[in-house]
Amino acid sequence: MQKEIQVKIKNKFKKKYQAGYPHLFQEALVNSKQLTREGALLNLTDEQGHFLGRGYYGKQNKGLGWVLTRDENEKIDQDFFDQKIRDAINHRHSLYQNKETTAFRVFNGEGDGIGGLTIDVYAGYYLITWYSLGIYQFKDLILQALKHAVDFEGVYEKKRFDTGGKYVEDDDFVAGERAEFPLIIKENGVNFAVYLNDGPMTGIFLDQREVRKTIRDLYAKGKTVLNTFSYTGAFSVYAALGGASKTTSVDLANRSLPKTVEQFQVNDLDDKAHEIRVMDVFNYFNYAVKKNLTFDMVILDPPSFARSKKHTFSAAKDYVGLLKDAISITSKDGVIVASTNFSGFGMDKFKRFIDKAFEESGSTYSVVETFSLPEDFKTNRQYKESDYLKVVFINKNQ
Repeated sequence: MQKEIQVKIKNKFKKKYQAGYPHLFQEALVNSKQLTREGALLNLTDEQGHFLGRGYYGKQNKGLGWVLTRDENEKIDQDFFDQKIRDAINHRHSLYQNKETTAFRVFNGEGDGIGGLTIDVYAGYYLITWYSLGIYQFKDLILQALKHAVDFEGVYEKKRFDTGGKYVEDDDFVAGERAEFPLIIKENGVNFAVYLNDGPMTGIFLDQREVRKTIRDLYAKGKTVLNTFSYTGAFSVYAALGGASKTTSVDLANRSLPKTVEQFQVNDLDDKAHEIRVMDVFNYFNYAVKKNLTFDMVILDPPSFARSKKHTFSAAKDYVGLLKDAISITSKDGVIVASTNFSGFGMDKFKRFIDKAFEESGSTYSVVETFSLPEDFKTNRQYKESDYLKVVFINKNQ
């Protein structure tokens, strides 16, 4: 095993790391300039040399790596990765037994003890996502640990770690047998066509599983539903299966139309009975107002940041305005499903956005229910950013 680099944590951050904070950031380190090779193992101490933990150097977003253990006797070797992945799989035992859901998160970064790494399963095929060149240096150990823990059909990977933080194009196949795409998975008994070899995304965001089920089972029947930033139309499919009278899916990406049609078709739904529009969501809001269109349910699940030719959207700055647009075309007693995956604020602040939007719109509302990440997206309590998903079902009273 490689030699560890000795790294000192500033004393003012000592208690933070002793409490289990997992993320290494430049301000916390006495001298970060000694970190030159991503993937290097780090021996972390306070300024007096007292052991705080072991981690690795890997540049991810604004961070410099992750703490892997606070046990001075624990080595970062094959046994370490075997145990972490085995524990993670045991935590998802109930999902492995659920025949109605064949796609879910198996390993969720710092929530399962290894920041910078996620593993998802899609009907027997595993997808490893690497978020830094640093964690990628442990690829062989992690792949071997996965082989020790599960019998897989095949393994694919996504690299999310070039200098711009964007997806790195590469051959995504790693091990086992290649899948035939589209690969059909189930989620709560609903079919989805996914692609593990086609760019950074697969066709479905697994963290919204419980929200989609709730829409289908409790809210959709007989309703007109607008699904904005619709991607491949997963919310629309669930709403249609729940008895929605009509769904309208709106997304700026050209691929959204054929991808949404495909998701309707693999569920034996008539896509022509529903509306799929390729256009800027904000332009659609203007169009709906002009045409006096209203909806019984409006779903808002925007990316944290998005840019089109005429609009730039930032969840931190622009969500209130997005909500006001939604309020304007939601019918009385209609429901707005407001969602964000932005990790920079918590649920309390998100609810303040909702309050401000309704106040400025001259409308009243009530919160019906809220959601955060499902159980397979395990989080680290000391690292609030890991619990990023916030979803609020809002009833527009008037």
